[in-house]
Amino acid sequence: MKKFTGFCLLVVCGLLAAWSTAALAASTEVVPGIPVKDTVTLVDVGATTCVQCRLMAPLLDELKEEYKGRAAVIVINVYDPANAGKAEALKVMAIPTQIFYDRQGREVFRNLGFLDKKAMAAKLDELLAQ
Repeated sequence: MKKFTGFCLLVVCGLLAAWSTAALAASTEVVPGIPVKDTVTLVDVGATTCVQCRLMAPLLDELKEEYKGRAAVIVINVYDPANAGKAEALKVMAIPTQIFYDRQGREVFRNLGFLDKKAMAAKLDELLAQ
């Protein structure tokens, strides 16, 4: 019985490893459209009821305009029914959270809390230069 249990455990572990590797290779897109394909992407996850999020909203709007055509800036309001499940899929534990992706769609930086415009722009510029 011990040999059979060990064999089953080995098979299950092998299947899980193959599945997780295939899932990672298949797509880095966790939420449809995030990250934007072949584009540096900044995703801000927040809410209109969050003070820090409200302070960041105009900064994100400015960045969205300043980086138009070069980088994508996406704002997700967790209380909007259209965004149901997105924060969970992105593994966001608290708001605001900013997630930066490189052109290959890999998450390269995550910040929890308020992030000023200068810091966000610096990270976008760094990713654009790569």
